Amino acid sequence: MPQRTFQTYFLMVLLAVTGVVSFFILQDFLGLMLLAAVFAVVLQPVYQRLRSSFGEHDSLAALCTVLISIVVLLVPTVILGVQLLKESQQLYATIVSPDHSSVQQQIAAMGPSLERYIPGATARIEAFSATLSTYTQTALAWVIQHLAVVFSGVAGVLFDAFLFFVILYYLIRDGASLKRLITKLSPLDNADDDALMHRMHLAINSLVKGKIIVALAQGFLAGIGFAVFGIANPVLWGLVAAMASFIPPFGTAMVLAPGVVYLVLTGHIAPAIGLAIWASLAVGLIDNFLGPYLMSEGMALHPLLVLFSALGGIGFFGPLGVFLGPLALSLFIALLSLYSDRHTHPTE
Repeated sequence: MPQRTFQTYFLMVLLAVTGVVSFFILQDFLGLMLLAAVFAVVLQPVYQRLRSSFGEHDSLAALCTVLISIVVLLVPTVILGVQLLKESQQLYATIVSPDHSSVQQQIAAMGPSLERYIPGATARIEAFSATLSTYTQTALAWVIQHLAVVFSGVAGVLFDAFLFFVILYYLIRDGASLKRLITKLSPLDNADDDALMHRMHLAINSLVKGKIIVALAQGFLAGIGFAVFGIANPVLWGLVAAMASFIPPFGTAMVLAPGVVYLVLTGHIAPAIGLAIWASLAVGLIDNFLGPYLMSEGMALHPLLVLFSALGGIGFFGPLGVFLGPLALSLFIALLSLYSDRHTHPTE
């Protein structure tokens, strides 16, 4: 075997061995690194503006960007998470209580009022109430289990948050250098690397800005509506509304409309009208105004694919999968698009 060939094979073996070892060393931090990379892309405009204001001082601009992200991301997440856990536990305890006083009795009470319009409504309402109770118990048990795990390990959560923001700082500051290194090491042509990174940049901004932020805004406004017009556990139902916003074509109406119906059937007509108006004006129209402003042009996942990939990502990556699942699917579509372009227009 020629000496040159032997050296090449030997180098490939060393790369494979050290790559596997490095993976096992870093595997516990890969999720945080990927999530930090997502937010580093999203926060680049903030960093660039601060960098210009601070006279090209990269480190100071990156530090200020991270501090802003801590205030904007971490503090509201902790507050809402604690409240969500509390409301989930309260609702779960109410549903599984022996007398089912607050939920099933109120739902069953709707039957007689509908009996005059729909024969057999009472029996159907009772069957629906039992089915809804079963599914709600299962869903709430899942929410409580995962939230309890997060908040039970406070030290671990704080350590992960600290690592996340440290990684975020370096990725924001050194992102351009890292991009050049990846381009240099990639076996693809530089043009292909640039095209792939551009598509991933569009996908990240489309996902985080155009879909997740809009969904969170709709969920937040829905929660306000529930709280103002007398629906119990507004934070929990606001989260459900945020998740429902990914489901076309009804979106948040799948949560808000039953809330309006519940208020009507329980005799709260004025609050029902108020919630319906709020849902139509504040919640329903925000997607038309905020979505186009935040959405980047380019590759974007269908809302239903975002929902499925987020749910699947949670099962595969854990809580970070709400971001990493859709991004993994976006990367696959970007690679598929790149392959299609090369296959359709092969290089000479």
